Amino acid sequence: MTERLSSDELKRIEWFDGNYKEVKENIKKACAEAGRSEDEIIVLAATKTVPVSVINHAIDEGISFIGENRVQEFLSKKDELSQNVHRHFIGHLQTNKVKDIVGEVEMIHSVHSLKLAQEIDKQCAKLGKKMDILLEVNIGDEESKSGFKACEVGDAVQKIAELPNVSVKGLMAIPPICEQSEKISQYFAEMRKLFIDIEAKKLDNVNILYLSMGMSGDYSEAIKHGANIIRLGTCLFGARDYTKK
Repeated sequence: MTERLSSDELKRIEWFDGNYKEVKENIKKACAEAGRSEDEIIVLAATKTVPVSVINHAIDEGISFIGENRVQEFLSKKDELSQNVHRHFIGHLQTNKVKDIVGEVEMIHSVHSLKLAQEIDKQCAKLGKKMDILLEVNIGDEESKSGFKACEVGDAVQKIAELPNVSVKGLMAIPPICEQSEKISQYFAEMRKLFIDIEAKKLDNVNILYLSMGMSGDYSEAIKHGANIIRLGTCLFGARDYTKK
């Protein structure tokens, strides 16, 4: 890197270099215990509040998928990001922001309602594009979180499959914070069952490939229950500075 980096950027790069190796070892161990191949697992770096210089360093070191949570933050970074990376949107998406993000990312993980899916379809039609999406499942049935209830997912998939400009590629979830590993395992197991059930329906315009679950504190457990996209932020880049806008 030729540009002058701030102390925060250097600290985050140092953190990444030390922890990415550990993450890969943990993935290897979890896959071995689950009888899976490491090649099945996509490590998606959650880059909310992470400077572009740090993201590009991570890409140089092997990260090939990134996910942003905020539309405006992504748009402010996108032109400086390395081209050698798959760009996903993983945050809560408001319908009035859809027009700004379609055409800019390859996949939207957090489609939490039929209304949102319809707006994505509408905006993609204007661009002549088709958007890959994951349906967000509120697996803990938490009032504070958006997403389809587990009992709603099957019906939602069938309705969204009728939209010509979106393609359902799988499911995503953020389970409730659990102190007991048995409880988080239960949520992950429920998501795995939903994933398999929907995959078995073989619906048109639905190609169930991805189960996006597991973050910095629970990704090993998620892998054991079938996750093939894990979204990692803190364990790669350190604690975020949420005072930054």
